[in-house]
Amino acid sequence: MITRAAVVPHPPLLVPELVSGAAAETEPVRAATLAAAGKLPGPWVAVAVDGSGPSTFVPPLSGTFLGYGVDVPVTLGGDLPPDATIPLPVLITAWLRERCGVEVSRVELVPHDLPTSDCVSFGQRLAAGAGDAGLLVLGDGSTRHGPRSPGSDDERSGPFDSAVHDLLAAADVDGLLGLDPGLARELGAQGRAAWQVLAGVPGPWRCSSAEFFAPFGVGYHVAVWERP
Repeated sequence: MITRAAVVPHPPLLVPELVSGAAAETEPVRAATLAAAGKLPGPWVAVAVDGSGPSTFVPPLSGTFLGYGVDVPVTLGGDLPPDATIPLPVLITAWLRERCGVEVSRVELVPHDLPTSDCVSFGQRLAAGAGDAGLLVLGDGSTRHGPRSPGSDDERSGPFDSAVHDLLAAADVDGLLGLDPGLARELGAQGRAAWQVLAGVPGPWRCSSAEFFAPFGVGYHVAVWERP
């Protein structure tokens, strides 16, 4: 049984070496992410959204953040040479794993456009095959919060991520499944499918903590769900 789940973002800015000039500004989201991940029991099963999905990554596996500017090696376990082609969500999972001192059994990547019904089915299968594990759910919110955002400013970003925050804080499975994939895509909220996979994991759930950050115009959700 998946006994606890942590929702976290996976931007490169979590790694201090990659944002040396903005380490202080990004510290709140980094600290919240590490705190949430640190509450997960091991071994972890991780799920995230990536253009390479569907794909599965298992240890032994090592990678590096060299493609993001600095050669920071990380590993899911084992001592293999770093693979420079490892997708970002897998790198961040490995980085968190090293700091939390746990094992990762696997990282599942799903495609950006995975339909809601398929997210639910994936979450159900994930739970059935996970055993006793903690679920790490990696996904970012809208990339269109204000003039500092990577995308152009979109006034819909604020209400969208506010709604996601409220749904995570309430452990509202039905509400998460009601998120519009088309709107999420327009707002650059690539975490939508991962959050809906979480909603497919059989409950009941309650949320013990939920936070939201938007440094540099990108929304980052951090939440912890546990069994009542």
